Amino acid sequence: MKDLKRDSIDFGKAKIEPLFRSIFFPTLLSMVFASLFTVADGIFVGQGVGSDALAAINIVAPLFLMTTGIALMFGAGVSVVASIHLAQGNNKAADINITQALEVASLLMGIFSILIYFYQEPFLRLLGCSDILMPLAQQYLLFILPGCVFIICQLVGTFIIRLDGSPKFAATLEIIPGVLNIFLDWLFVFPMHMGIAGSALASTLCCALAAAMVVWYMTFRTETLHIRRLKLSLTSAYLTVRNICYMVRSGFPSMLGEFAMSLMLLVGNYVFIRELGEDGVAAFCVACYLYPIVVMINNSIAQSAQPIISFNYGAGNASRVSEAFRLSLRTSAICGIVATLILTLGAKPIIGLFLHAGTRPYEIAIAGLPLFAISSIFFALNVSIIGYYQAIEKNIRATVFMLLRGLIFLVPAFILMPMLIFPEGMWLAVPVTEFLTLAVILVTKP
Repeated sequence: MKDLKRDSIDFGKAKIEPLFRSIFFPTLLSMVFASLFTVADGIFVGQGVGSDALAAINIVAPLFLMTTGIALMFGAGVSVVASIHLAQGNNKAADINITQALEVASLLMGIFSILIYFYQEPFLRLLGCSDILMPLAQQYLLFILPGCVFIICQLVGTFIIRLDGSPKFAATLEIIPGVLNIFLDWLFVFPMHMGIAGSALASTLCCALAAAMVVWYMTFRTETLHIRRLKLSLTSAYLTVRNICYMVRSGFPSMLGEFAMSLMLLVGNYVFIRELGEDGVAAFCVACYLYPIVVMINNSIAQSAQPIISFNYGAGNASRVSEAFRLSLRTSAICGIVATLILTLGAKPIIGLFLHAGTRPYEIAIAGLPLFAISSIFFALNVSIIGYYQAIEKNIRATVFMLLRGLIFLVPAFILMPMLIFPEGMWLAVPVTEFLTLAVILVTKP
């Protein structure tokens, strides 16, 4: 096991709680920084450009989440597959897997970004953009598109580096670019007066830095996992397709998690702009800026438990698998409760960071955020349980539960809840969705 001891990590023999903490705290720190620089982006835009700019970013945000979803699908998928190969001593297969994941995911996102560039306006109309927000949304989209490929490299690389036994370095992939992003946001929005385009450019430059850090690590520092040159032959192409399909099956629930947020934004934008106009979207945008913090915290729990669970599942250590799952579930419950309390009790000062007090968007957000915050506890438990099923390759169950919270319950909730309670129902759609999903998970427990 010396190959997996980069940061004194032994997935097969170390005590579960210290092992989990050694991965969780660096992962949590990196993800919190990722969330905070996103929040800082919203604060600078809201205070320096205005509420319409915030609303425009919220219109484009599903693209960012779809990009993150693709990255998580390949990252989580290759982490599961490579973990099992490493547990069985097949390092070469793990190397091939990580190479295929990085190259194929980046290529797909590059093609997707080019298509969006040539069809900007139809794409934004599909996302629910109004005539008033269209110029701002196009400015943001133009500068954020190049960053999508860099995001793929950054996030897939984070999974690989963590599996290589370097969770601390994986954390720096978020921390260093995150700190830089906060500075560049301030610089571009205030002194340089670049507006919403400056915010997007800051994000793209920081994602490019993170991608460069991944390339540097994989070239000069990695010990266990290495990038290999793939053969250009029909046999190699067939094996690549086969392996990618296997990774996609394992990582598909992770992608659905981000797509669930993307759909939440998309459907929410449609509902809020229809019922409350651009001011409603700006208010909803505040919740959408804050919710990723909850998402990132709980994803860090699931992602920290995943290599432990997957490795021991591959090695046949059932007791260690159960212990790691119980620990992740307890941690998720605590984090979910804390998040709900913070967003509920601190609603006014938090919203005041994004929107000016006394404005209509501010008043809408004040009334709605405490209702929206109820979803945190249910979401936390859902992510932990779904992550467990994903880690032990019960991909059908994980996928079904993700579809419940990301589509089957979500869309009807956004349609029906405002009819039952207006305007509170718009804010309660997500909590109702997460609660129903958790109920189904508990009732159908194998």
